[in-house]
Amino acid sequence: MGLPEAFTDRIRNQSYIDNDGLVRSFDKPSPVSVRINPAKWSLPPAALETVPWCRYGLYLQERPSFTLDPLFHAGCYYPQEASSMFLEQVYLQTSAEINNIRVLDLCGAPGGKSTHLSTLVGKNGFIVSNEVIRQRAMVLTENLTKWGLSNSIVTQSDPSAFSGLPGFFDLIVVDAPCSGEGMFRDPVAIKEWSEENAALCSVRQKRILMDVWPALKENGILIYSTCTFNPDENEKNIKWLTERQLAEPVRINITGFNEIIEIDHEGIYGYGFYPYKVKGEGLFIAVLRKKENNARRSFKKMAIYEQKISREEKAVSLEWTGLNDARMFKSGMDLFAAPCDYSDLTVISETLKLVSPGTRIITAKRNDFLPSHDLAMSILLKKEIFPSIDLSLHDALLYLKRENFNLKLSDKGWNLVRYRGVNLGFVNNIGSRFNNYYPVEWRIRMALPEIIPPDFAATINK
Repeated sequence: MGLPEAFTDRIRNQSYIDNDGLVRSFDKPSPVSVRINPAKWSLPPAALETVPWCRYGLYLQERPSFTLDPLFHAGCYYPQEASSMFLEQVYLQTSAEINNIRVLDLCGAPGGKSTHLSTLVGKNGFIVSNEVIRQRAMVLTENLTKWGLSNSIVTQSDPSAFSGLPGFFDLIVVDAPCSGEGMFRDPVAIKEWSEENAALCSVRQKRILMDVWPALKENGILIYSTCTFNPDENEKNIKWLTERQLAEPVRINITGFNEIIEIDHEGIYGYGFYPYKVKGEGLFIAVLRKKENNARRSFKKMAIYEQKISREEKAVSLEWTGLNDARMFKSGMDLFAAPCDYSDLTVISETLKLVSPGTRIITAKRNDFLPSHDLAMSILLKKEIFPSIDLSLHDALLYLKRENFNLKLSDKGWNLVRYRGVNLGFVNNIGSRFNNYYPVEWRIRMALPEIIPPDFAATINK
C-alpha cells in the first residue's frame, strides 16, 4: 500500500528526518523485541542482542507464538516495541532518586509502559495505571497481575478526573493516542491515517495534557510520547503547553545512543526514533518539569475499605505472604494488599474509578480461605508455602486453556502448578480429581496445533 501523499509532502519539510530513508524503512519487517521480568526470569546468554537503552530489553531473531508460550502467561517477559523502552533512560535520569515515588501512567493499556515502570519503581513507590476504555482496562489489569510486582493500582477514568488529585504525582507518563505514523510498516496504520485524524489527535492530546497537568506536583516530571512523526502532535504540542503552564523542558543525555535524533524546537527538546536509524518503530518523546505548586486537597476516609479483618484472615495472610496488616484491607469477601499507604489508596478511591485496588490475597468462604490467582502471580507469595508441580509444555497449555489433562498430585488441597519453575496458578486437589483455578476470562481460546512451537526459553537458547 502506498504512503499518503500529504504525509510524504510533510516529512520532506521536517529537516531532522531523512525522507528517503524513512520511506524505505517501511518496506522492512518490524524487529521483534521483548522485555524480561527480572523478578521472574534471568537474562539469557550475552550473545543475544540487547536493546541499547533498556537493561532487560532483548531482540529476538524470530517471533515466538506468545499465545502458546506459558512463560508469557506467567509474566516472565513482555513483548514490547524497542523504541518505547527508552522510557527507562528518562526515568533513570529524572526520577530514580525520588523516594516513595507516585507514578501515573495515564494511557496504560495494554501494559507495556506500566509493566516497565513497575520494574523500575520496584518497592520504592507505586503506580496508578489508567485506561479509559473498560475492556482495555481489563487487559491492562491482566498484564500487570501477571507481571506480579504488586506495586500498581488500575483505574478507569477520563483524564479530566485527575484534576481532582492536585499535586499528587511525582511522575506522569502520557503515551498519547496519536495518528500512528511510526507504525507505517503495518498497512492497517496507513489505511487509518488521514490529515483530518491527525488534526483531531493534536486537539485531543492538548486536552489530555491540560487535564492531567494539575495532578503533577511541583518539580514533578511529565513524560510525553507518541508513535507518530507529526510536529503538530509532538514538539508543537509541548511548546503549546509551556506557553500556558509553568513548565521547563528537560534535556535527556543521549550520549552513546547515536541512533536517536534530538529535536530542538524553539527551546523544546524532543527525541525522535526513526526506523531507518533505530532497530524499532517510530517514536517521539519529550520531558517537562513542573515549576508551579498545586495545594493538595483534603480528603475524607471512604467507608468501603473499613471492613474489619478477622484474626484468622490476618493469620492466613501473614502465613502466606509475610505481610503485616498495615496495608491490608477488605472488600466484600476479598482481602487485598494495597501497593501504597492506606491514606493514598483512600485519596485515589475517592477520586477515580478503581478496576484493581491492589493484590487480592484470599477470598473468604464460610470457614475456608481460597488463595487468589493474583497471589499465585505475585512476588508477595512465600516460596514453598504450597506444594507445587512442574508441568510439561503440552500440559501447561491445557491448564491455561482450562481443559482436562492428567495430573498426579500427592498433596490434597491447594497446589501450585508451574512451568520451568515459574508459577502458572492454583489447582485444588479434592482427592478424586482436581479443580483448575486459572481465571476463565484469561484462558487460551485458540486450538493447540499438532506441533507446538518452542517457548521463549527454547527460542533464545538456540
